[in-house]
Amino acid sequence: MNATGISELPKGRLVNLIFGRRSFCHVNIDISSDIVSTTAKVLWFMIHLVPKAVTLWSRVGAGVAVMLLLFACNSSTPAQTDDAFGDGSSDPVKLFDRGQNAHAHGDLEKALEFYDEAIKVRPEFAEAEFQRGNALVGLRRWPQAEASFRRTIELRKNWALPYSTLAALLLRLNRDSEAEPLLRQALKLDTNDNLALRLLADVCLRAGNANEALDLTRRATNDTDATASTWILRARAERGMGDKIAALTSLDHALNLDPTNLSALMERAELQIAGGNYVAALTNLKIAETLIKGEKSGASRLATDYELAGKPDEARRVAAAAGLTPPPVAADGAFKVAGTPEEIAAANSDDRLVAQKALEVLQGKNPNNGMLLGRLGAAYRATDPNRSLDYYKRAAALDPTNADYATGYGAALVQTRRFAEAAVILGRVIRGVPNNYAAHANLATALYELKQFALALVEYQWLLNAKPDLTVAYYFIATAHDYLGEYDLALAAYQSFLARADANKNQLEIEKVKLRLPSLQRQIKLGQGVKQKPLGRHNQRN
Repeated sequence: MNATGISELPKGRLVNLIFGRRSFCHVNIDISSDIVSTTAKVLWFMIHLVPKAVTLWSRVGAGVAVMLLLFACNSSTPAQTDDAFGDGSSDPVKLFDRGQNAHAHGDLEKALEFYDEAIKVRPEFAEAEFQRGNALVGLRRWPQAEASFRRTIELRKNWALPYSTLAALLLRLNRDSEAEPLLRQALKLDTNDNLALRLLADVCLRAGNANEALDLTRRATNDTDATASTWILRARAERGMGDKIAALTSLDHALNLDPTNLSALMERAELQIAGGNYVAALTNLKIAETLIKGEKSGASRLATDYELAGKPDEARRVAAAAGLTPPPVAADGAFKVAGTPEEIAAANSDDRLVAQKALEVLQGKNPNNGMLLGRLGAAYRATDPNRSLDYYKRAAALDPTNADYATGYGAALVQTRRFAEAAVILGRVIRGVPNNYAAHANLATALYELKQFALALVEYQWLLNAKPDLTVAYYFIATAHDYLGEYDLALAAYQSFLARADANKNQLEIEKVKLRLPSLQRQIKLGQGVKQKPLGRHNQRN
């Protein structure tokens, strides 16, 4: 979630056909539906087609009458809506209502059952399909939720809410390009869809379009029920346009609504730092610190702000308390990174994609900063080994004495299967820093893949001495002995592995060992394999 707290899809949100929070009262009842009685249709027209004759709350009051009338009509014709047992199990409205009740009480699985039943009875029931999607979001079943929202749109093309809700899910899944057209369509259907206004503004801000974001957030804050997060988003847009005074005013609005809003406090402190008002900024940072409570992303941003405010000791204290490794990127001090407070805060985000983008921006502004290159190498290690390799190589070239950069470079070489080069670099690291665990682990892998099993055994034994509970090391020690024909030692190591292995974590290795053991034992009985030294190091261990 970003600083404004609005990019994450709302969880457990209910859409009541009549009631609910204002922002979710835009459910369009299909007046052609046979669910709605003729009398209810007449009252619906009275509510919605008398232009501006009634306020929101008077419409809701009238809506209550519609719902009461609707249920009265349903109850007066049981033969049409209830099943033979009279329990409403074939009435889609009653099933939907039961789903809503379960949803409101947090029983999402039960709610999903009722929504599914309602849809079975009435496949075109758009509201039930929509709520089904919301329940699936709460259960973190993203693909199914997406399918439900898309089905809702298919059923009710002129209903704005499913567009904006689907967009929120796509944004949560980092699919901004797919979300944006849905948000624009939602606003075409309902120019006051507050969720769509906020989400699209957030998309525009991240794309660097502060001008459109400001227009959208102004429209969103025209709503008298605008939340603190909406005002924070407007402040960010105003800040992006260079209007710091307006941004501070918007943050004041946010803090009036929610005095302990962490994002608003941090945003205001950063504006005050940028304006040189360090005393006021530190007041806000001290309040913010009481709210973070060790949360890493917030602590990283706070440490950065303390650094910017000229309080490096406070920055180190906060970073150390949160266990931040590596230390946060700072704009001055030991790291000497040039960048805006927003870019620096984003670079310290726990969100991998956000951090990657920000680090790349900062690296462009600081092309010869080894720390940024090393951070980028780490950021891409799991997803793009070749890119990680390039960043680590450049970092190591800038600072050849930095063991972390060299180790990262060696690990990236292992990932790209350049084992011989990795072995040379990692061996050099270990000679300089003998207890570098990551270097030993990657060197063990490189030597094993190079089939230098005797040397790999030395590294695996070192790893096992450093971490006696490293069960998988027994497996590689066993297979290395096996490849070397040291069958007695291999058998002992296999048995040690099986005694310690976890059935779930080590399932594949366990199966391989069990397949190998019968033939290995036969080979030992036949006296095959190389002659063993009676007091060898691995014999003593096993």
